[in-house]
Amino acid sequence: MLRGEVRHPTALTVTDLRERWDQRRAEVVFDCATSGPRHHTFEGPLLREVVDDAMPVFDIRRRKDRSRFLLAVTGGDGHHTVLSWAEIDADFGNVPILLATAMDGRSLECVGSQLVVPTDRCGARYVSAITRVWVGAYAVPH
Repeated sequence: MLRGEVRHPTALTVTDLRERWDQRRAEVVFDCATSGPRHHTFEGPLLREVVDDAMPVFDIRRRKDRSRFLLAVTGGDGHHTVLSWAEIDADFGNVPILLATAMDGRSLECVGSQLVVPTDRCGARYVSAITRVWVGAYAVPH
């Protein structure tokens, strides 16, 4: 599940996400293009903490090195989104993006974890049934 430019690629289940990291809670409202406002409560670890444990191959002391990294998240239905490391880094955006293990009090064990971006006004970056998180640096085209 977690691949790319990391020292410790790993496959993680919803149970792993629930048991290995502190669970955070996010009450969110986002506008769904087809059904209007959606209200949900999610629980799960911070994406940043999960990826930190995989040890991205940047120099943690160098902000500019960290700021060129991206995260691509893919869901079971083929939906995907891209985030910048700077969005989740405490020195930059510090957005509390979750890898949800529960939604509205129900476990996501059977359907898979969900990416939750609580600061987004629309739900387009909420990726369900996550199958892969890729971490890597942006390479300038020549």
